[in-house]
Amino acid sequence: MTTPLALDQKTSLLGGLTPAQFMRRHWHRKPLLIRQAYSGDKPLIDRDTLIELAARDDIDARLITQGRKKKSAPGQDNVQPNWQLDHGPFESDELPSFKTKLWTLLVQGVNLHHPAADALMQQFRFISDARLDDVMVSYATDGGGVGPHFDSYDVFLLQVHGKRRWRISTQHDLSLTPGLPLKVLQNFSAEQEWLLEPGDMLYLPPHVAHDGVAVGESITASIGFRAPQVGEMQSQFLYQLAEQLPNHGKAERRYSDAGQPATAEPARVPPHMTEKVAEMLAQIRWSEQDIAHFLGRYMSEPKQNVFFDAPPRPLALPAFLTKLKLRGAELDPKTRLLYDQHNYYINGENAPLKAALRRELQNLANTRVIAPQISVTLSHDSPVTHLLYEWYCAGWMRFS
Repeated sequence: MTTPLALDQKTSLLGGLTPAQFMRRHWHRKPLLIRQAYSGDKPLIDRDTLIELAARDDIDARLITQGRKKKSAPGQDNVQPNWQLDHGPFESDELPSFKTKLWTLLVQGVNLHHPAADALMQQFRFISDARLDDVMVSYATDGGGVGPHFDSYDVFLLQVHGKRRWRISTQHDLSLTPGLPLKVLQNFSAEQEWLLEPGDMLYLPPHVAHDGVAVGESITASIGFRAPQVGEMQSQFLYQLAEQLPNHGKAERRYSDAGQPATAEPARVPPHMTEKVAEMLAQIRWSEQDIAHFLGRYMSEPKQNVFFDAPPRPLALPAFLTKLKLRGAELDPKTRLLYDQHNYYINGENAPLKAALRRELQNLANTRVIAPQISVTLSHDSPVTHLLYEWYCAGWMRFS
């Protein structure tokens, strides 16, 4: 498991800035081009591996192809691509030829299935895990791209293989071209332009318009971040709150209006009814703890296409503890473990962060590993041991 960066440690990943400096100067504020941000003995991922992932039914993959529309009027110079979007999975023979230009394959959540991509995402854990989303990898043939667009979240764009030309703009006009299967900007006007080569990376805050076009065969990794919509969070919070209301699951109290007079306007909603219902709804209360519980569960909830593989033949508890002491363990890449002052949250579930669990679980959440030397202090009847064993049986963690 990759060690997260120290907050005051200068790093090539951020162009010589420390994580603290980057967050202060650039995060959610302004773009940053970083030459040779990432280097390795071999590329992060190759074309064949990516195509194998795109064939899996538990992975979100999209194929984007573009042709050319005819000019709508004589003398028109701005000829828009004719975009086509298809959803996977894709067998290799369903993809266009690699010699064919102008197509792109997007594969979501690569970090959940590819160790090198997971190690890359761990490098960005100077940002809260509650915000980290996934690593999407795009393969494109010459001229391929997804059109000028903007994202509603922060993103790091790392060039893995080949070259890609990026143009960006801080324009305020974010209107989209109607009638397309993609969110393509209607009036994109580039302000800056760079050619990224392997190892180069571009950071973009939300709503910065950008357009990336492959120069030859190109592979780009996008490290994205969760930015839930306000309306979505409000509705989900109210849904969870409704499950906790005092009458939930019991004999419900009902609206009553004894003593109301007869009406000559039966279609009219009675004003007294509106007033009484307003009084009933005003009785709904929530606390900061309710919000904390919701947020922890919501931000640790895996995506709908994420499934965990339990061990086919789980070890018995004594054998599990013996192996844990020999090898240590780590959280499965799909597992999301968060905590606050009072609770821990794992894969959408929560429980109190009791004193007997606090130190070990906080360390596990921050490092995502349990070293063998730490495991030797655990006993068969330790609360931590039983909890780790439960997670192991569920496929939420595995031996190192």
